[in-house]
Amino acid sequence: MRPVRRHRLKGLPFNRMIPNILTLLALCAGLTAIRFGLQENWQPAIIALVAAAIFDGLDGRVARILKGTSKFGAELDSLSDFISFGVAPTILLYLWTMQGWGRFGWLLVLIFSVCCALRLARFNTALDEPEKRPPFAINFFTGVPAPAAAGLVVVPMVLSFQFGDAFFRHPAFVTFFLITVSALMVSRLPTLAMKKFKVENRWVLPLMLFIGLYAASLVSAPWATLSATAILYVLSIPYSIRLHRKLEREFSQTHGPSIVSDNDQTAAE
Repeated sequence: MRPVRRHRLKGLPFNRMIPNILTLLALCAGLTAIRFGLQENWQPAIIALVAAAIFDGLDGRVARILKGTSKFGAELDSLSDFISFGVAPTILLYLWTMQGWGRFGWLLVLIFSVCCALRLARFNTALDEPEKRPPFAINFFTGVPAPAAAGLVVVPMVLSFQFGDAFFRHPAFVTFFLITVSALMVSRLPTLAMKKFKVENRWVLPLMLFIGLYAASLVSAPWATLSATAILYVLSIPYSIRLHRKLEREFSQTHGPSIVSDNDQTAAE
């Protein structure tokens, strides 16, 4: 009787592990933000959130470049997003000011976390039930993605670092951001994703220069830079809506009516 030969598991190339490593780094950064919040170290907590957003922005793109996308990576990314951008901002804002309103303050911050969970669940459902999408939809999200929402909802805290706590730390002011950003997350408004945004040759060097200046300003004046970034993102939403309608109208004239569904979310958040 011949011995049964066991098949050894094939090794996994390290390149395919890099996207998951970036996702785990984003998760660790989000959890670190919570730790800093528990210690009332608010500025390091916001820096940790920014780091989580940077890692989250890299993992999906690196996965596509290295051809390392997988179902496991998508699920891990969603779980990391919920902790880093759905739970961490909630804990920070509650500890920072909303606990002053007791149970009502806790209810308000819960709204943000619930909306984030609903958004991620909608995104995962869209992945499991793919539908044919018009080509222009690849550069748009449906609603504000989780990392951007986390950045917008902590704007009062960032502003307080520059102008003091007298106004920006009031629970009523923070409530406006919680409700507005929560609604934007679960809305159907098209927002720019720039997944396949192409830069003309003449704009490559100016863009590189702008990125360098932005990085320098982020180091030298982080809070003013983050505030300006949030303002520019909000201003981009009306432009995104107009651009989406224009592209949809042009596509309809060429290919017939097109209904853009939730599946227009084209990249893991």
